Amino acid sequence: MNPSWKIGVEIELLAPPGTTRADLAAAIAAEHQGRVRTVLHQDSEPSVVPGQPIFYNLTLGFEVLDKHSQLIARCVDDLTLQHDLERKARPKAGWWRILSDDERLLRLIALHTDPALPLPDALAKLAPMFSGRLLDAAGGIFRLVDSVGAPLALAAPLPGERERPCELITPPLTEDHGAQIEALLRAARELGFSVPLEGATHIHFDAQPLCSAHVIANLVNLLWAWGARLRQLCATPPHFRRVGGWPEALPNCVNESDFRGLPWPQAQSRLRALEPSKYCDFNLKNIAYGRDDRHTFEVRIFPAYTETEPVLAAAALFEGILRLCSHAAVIPSTAATSWVCSEVIELLDRLPLQPKQRDYWRTQAERRDS
Repeated sequence: MNPSWKIGVEIELLAPPGTTRADLAAAIAAEHQGRVRTVLHQDSEPSVVPGQPIFYNLTLGFEVLDKHSQLIARCVDDLTLQHDLERKARPKAGWWRILSDDERLLRLIALHTDPALPLPDALAKLAPMFSGRLLDAAGGIFRLVDSVGAPLALAAPLPGERERPCELITPPLTEDHGAQIEALLRAARELGFSVPLEGATHIHFDAQPLCSAHVIANLVNLLWAWGARLRQLCATPPHFRRVGGWPEALPNCVNESDFRGLPWPQAQSRLRALEPSKYCDFNLKNIAYGRDDRHTFEVRIFPAYTETEPVLAAAALFEGILRLCSHAAVIPSTAATSWVCSEVIELLDRLPLQPKQRDYWRTQAERRDS
């Protein structure tokens, strides 16, 4: 059931106690006669500090490179994974993070920090860069301040088993999707990695074929009407974080009388004016902003999987939806309705799916109806 669309896959997993995402990276590298490179991964989390709703984090991640130095996978933290961790556990030696209230500053810090070193050695270049100081705050914590003592960032041991979460990320896949995904998941299964309570699979679809106001209008209209039913079909867990529906401003925008006829740059401008969020079921932010490094349409409603077949089935389902939206004349705007199995199967029959793919999703629909 290999899809033909270029995709990238992110699967959120959990290492067993005593094991880390670094161990998974090492196992994948060994299978490919490759190597592991330690990197810093940026993420964000809610803050309890008044007036500061978000803190930004740099945490230790690991890139797996093959013998030709080509990326095979990344193993990084995901701060949405919380439930299964022992938060009172002692920090694991050698694992640390950097926090700041400014993500731009944190990106700059990442360029001048060596993640392969322990604290405080990893931060050696930072204080001179800001004409500041690195202050030892005890307990393994270090404060970076500028020349007048203003706080810039905090470095601290990584708390509460945060070395166990692992977002397993593929590079863009253009062929042999199943074989490449299976090689990664097999390594995870052999090490005993499991699905965390909040674990999700996110699939990024290459956005280049979707760069049309007409196609985007069709896609928004279809997903506005079918989004809730697709969540049921795909068994989206209730514990997911950072998901949700679109604001009504989006379907209103794409159904304005002139939208479908707009050149793509003008359609993008209309979408950007809505300030789309990444944290929704179907992420259009990367399309709206045309990011070179991640020009994708992201689907965020799938459970985490440790087997390859459901990952490929999920990719095939939405490839079918994208192809339908790309080739249909006009998919009109309609209101969302509740689950009716026969209507879901009618949608599946409209999608350009291979027989095995259609049978897989028909079976899932019938199970949801039982």
